[in-house]
Amino acid sequence: MSEPLLTIRNHHSPACGDPPIINEEDRDTYIGYFENQHGEQWVFTCNRTTGEAVLRGGDIGWNTPWPVVNGEVDGVNLSHDEKLWLAACYAAAMPS
Repeated sequence: MSEPLLTIRNHHSPACGDPPIINEEDRDTYIGYFENQHGEQWVFTCNRTTGEAVLRGGDIGWNTPWPVVNGEVDGVNLSHDEKLWLAACYAAAMPS
């Protein structure tokens, strides 16, 4: 199949950096997307083989990946809903 399943537009200004281009050619990559009521966008990716998980967000600069450890990220101020989403993504991505 050549058609994308999901296309998401960037709501942030160019000053926020280039939004990530993520494709799921590597089937070991888990991808999660969240947009809050203010239009703030978040992308979570996790390599299920290596366990490397990162969070990217427009408001914190798309070009800076923030490491996610045990479903949490240090140094980023997340709302309650964003924390719940991040924890759910991490739980879904990591083998139990």
